Amino acid sequence: MCSGQRVCQPCGNGIHYSPQQLSLRSTRGQRVCQPCGNGIHYSPQQLSLRSTRVSITDLQAHTNYTFEIWAVNGVSPQSPAPQQAVSVTVTTNQAAPSPVSSIQAKDISRHAVSLSWTQPERPNGVILEYEVKYYEKDQNERSYRIMKTVARAADIKGLNPLTIYVFHVRARTAAGYGDFSNPFEFMTNSVPSPIIGDGANSTVLLVSVVGSVILLLVFIAVFVISRRRSKYSKAKQDSDEEKHLHPGVRIYVDPFTYEDPNQAVREFAKEIDASCIKIEKVIGIGEFGEVCSGRLKMPGKREICVAIKTLKAGYTDKQRRDFLSEASIMGQFDHPNIIRLEGVVTKCKPVMIITEYMENGSLDAFLRKNDGRFTVIQLVGILRGIASGMKYLSDMSYVHRDLAARNILVNSNLVCKVSDFGMSRVLEEDPEAAYTTREITGTYQSQGGKIPIRWTAPEAIAYRKFTSASDVWSYGIVMWEVMSYGERPYWDMSNQD
Repeated sequence: MCSGQRVCQPCGNGIHYSPQQLSLRSTRGQRVCQPCGNGIHYSPQQLSLRSTRVSITDLQAHTNYTFEIWAVNGVSPQSPAPQQAVSVTVTTNQAAPSPVSSIQAKDISRHAVSLSWTQPERPNGVILEYEVKYYEKDQNERSYRIMKTVARAADIKGLNPLTIYVFHVRARTAAGYGDFSNPFEFMTNSVPSPIIGDGANSTVLLVSVVGSVILLLVFIAVFVISRRRSKYSKAKQDSDEEKHLHPGVRIYVDPFTYEDPNQAVREFAKEIDASCIKIEKVIGIGEFGEVCSGRLKMPGKREICVAIKTLKAGYTDKQRRDFLSEASIMGQFDHPNIIRLEGVVTKCKPVMIITEYMENGSLDAFLRKNDGRFTVIQLVGILRGIASGMKYLSDMSYVHRDLAARNILVNSNLVCKVSDFGMSRVLEEDPEAAYTTREITGTYQSQGGKIPIRWTAPEAIAYRKFTSASDVWSYGIVMWEVMSYGERPYWDMSNQD
């Protein structure tokens, strides 16, 4: 028996011939093959055959076998010469390869892992390609991605930092794919700045502490200087007021004030051709339908990752109007800490809202997954980004009304962006103006709708009134969520408490 270019090994004494045992030979590589072992089975049997047919099973794939067949009768010599045998040489077909037994990580960064692996122990033919399946450990293979390569190595990119990924590899021959390997787990690296308490050495710890102290002193100095300015410039205050009242300053427009809601969509959201969008996988379920990740390739622009909200089939006109109103709202905003609208698909089904893709998902889940991994300075940086986005909304006379860590999205660079504008309404020029609730999602049912009680200001709970001041209250709850790494506000207290 000979397989490929490997040196032939003795197969053992499992094959027997009558009147005597002979050698099976192959001319590949001019090597003489040895008798095969007892792993090969014959049906109905190997010896004393009465018919001219035998089935031979359990042969190795992609291997040359040579059989010598003898006819024995009462006058046949007991020690026949080799040239009296009938020689038959066959080559078995290729088969699916055995699983890959070992995977190594050659290099690991924040967003990529470089893998290599050994060839399957039994290739059973020529390996045409390898397939790498990978997914986040927390997702339990419910949402996986596939990468194909002809080499025994692959660079897996676009991963989330500080996340454990599970990898499987399988090989393919002309006969098809073999089984996937056992799971191998690797964790991506942390954010660029050192994380105290997570393997940082003493020098890094010292630099971090000294830097924090210096930053704190700078904050104190700025605060003292600002306090000593006993009077602010009246002219500056007047100019700020004029800026908000000046007709050229952009103010948010409530899409529900339009007689035709479709006009608001056309005015504030760009229509995208459905052929430019490629949906890849489902990542969640929204109020109106599925939320997917995918790619957007506009003519003349590079391909980008996007999130895709879809409107489920069988919708009513009101559901379509409410669904697209969020796009009409987002389309008016342009700020690095507000989720960016790419466009909408309204001219075919399903109706879709396309936004930028935030790799790390919601802030509350991200914090719980990375409990204790960040410094106080990093957490304050997260809060600063949220505050910047909310300040922008307030300047546009806009009330969010559902600010919570679950409605903050985090990208791969840990930039936080305010999202979920389904509860929001315009804040009019009257500084005393506020708005009662519509049909909104939360945990407390009131006459005006549901209110997220743990994040809502007292006056909004009591009177169902919302202002920028009530958004500030909600921001305080978000600060507590961030510093506690996603703890539930007020722990196990009831809504009434």
